[in-house]
Amino acid sequence: MSEHIPLSVPTLRGNEWKYIKECLDTEWVSSGGAYVDLFQKRIVDYTGARHAVAIVNGTSALQVALRLAGVEAGDEVIVPTLTFIAPVNAVSYLNAVPVFMDCDDYYNIDVEKTIRFIQEETIFRDGATYNKKTNRRIRAVIPVHVFGNAVDLEPLVPVCRARAIKIIEDATESLGTCYTVGSLKGKHTGTIGDMGCYSFNGNKIITAGGGGMLVTDSEEYASKADYLINQAKDDHIHYIHNEIGYNFRLSNIQAALGVAQLERLNEYIKIKEENYLVYKGEIYKIPGLNIADTPGYAQSNYWFYCLQVDEPVYGKGRESIMTFLGKHRIQIRPVWQLNHLQTPYMDNMRYFIEKAPVLAAATLNIPCSVTLRREDKEKVINLLQQHAGA
Repeated sequence: MSEHIPLSVPTLRGNEWKYIKECLDTEWVSSGGAYVDLFQKRIVDYTGARHAVAIVNGTSALQVALRLAGVEAGDEVIVPTLTFIAPVNAVSYLNAVPVFMDCDDYYNIDVEKTIRFIQEETIFRDGATYNKKTNRRIRAVIPVHVFGNAVDLEPLVPVCRARAIKIIEDATESLGTCYTVGSLKGKHTGTIGDMGCYSFNGNKIITAGGGGMLVTDSEEYASKADYLINQAKDDHIHYIHNEIGYNFRLSNIQAALGVAQLERLNEYIKIKEENYLVYKGEIYKIPGLNIADTPGYAQSNYWFYCLQVDEPVYGKGRESIMTFLGKHRIQIRPVWQLNHLQTPYMDNMRYFIEKAPVLAAATLNIPCSVTLRREDKEKVINLLQQHAGA
């Protein structure tokens, strides 16, 4: 039987064992510890954000960020329909209401439609923005940098600021992605809005075996986030709690793993880009197949690669390709089910969702691990060519 080629798995080729052993030797294995502080500092140094707060996972970081942004029960938050469901659920955790937006050519939230929605479908009164149809307050928008592609935030920021709408960036897939033009040139995704959230899940470009990070330039937000994730403890001696907090702390062992992984991030991005260019150059030669472009206004981290299938030209559809490559032990996957079609959210408001269904139906994610070998890429490409003629 041929060797399995996974979709996206971590690689532990740096100081992971050394740093984790130090945690074990010093018995600092749970929440708190030197590596938690160091991980936060290294993220600050890498991204240019002023503050970073380590949190148990990316979803929890989003939940905390929404709470810090003032999202309350009954408020609305604008979210993309094409994304993993985590940011949508984070809105619901606070008993707020997601409003779904279409995607652009890069699988990201459609910024033009979002601006149009704010300008035409809402009203600004008493210092807040309200949905004309529902009369609910719109407190925030969550742009997700899908697959590592940067959202074009430059035109959205001034509109949201003028309307008192907080921007909470879901940068869980885009650590290392930077803007290259305009007023955002040189800035990392996650550092543009009021807050940004990263994830270190096992399939991300670097991993802490889980874990997340909230970044912000606001000392007030950072301090309050640290307070909330530690069970909102006001008196550490007598255990006084004046607010409802969370047990969302990151362990020292996870932080140690994250520190080691972060040391190799730039190397991993370079490998990811090289693999992307190989795929793009060779798959383009197969009629009906293409590897999606990344935005020209940013340098991507190339987290996931999107195979786009033109079924009438290629002669096979998405499901057929998944089945065929699966028989050859190559793991590929479709894009997530669109969130406005998920059972809990089918009755929620959605705004002119047109492109997302087309892209979702035509897209597959193909193997993209840092450990991907030349022969692995060749196998994927050759089988795609072979299946076209089958």
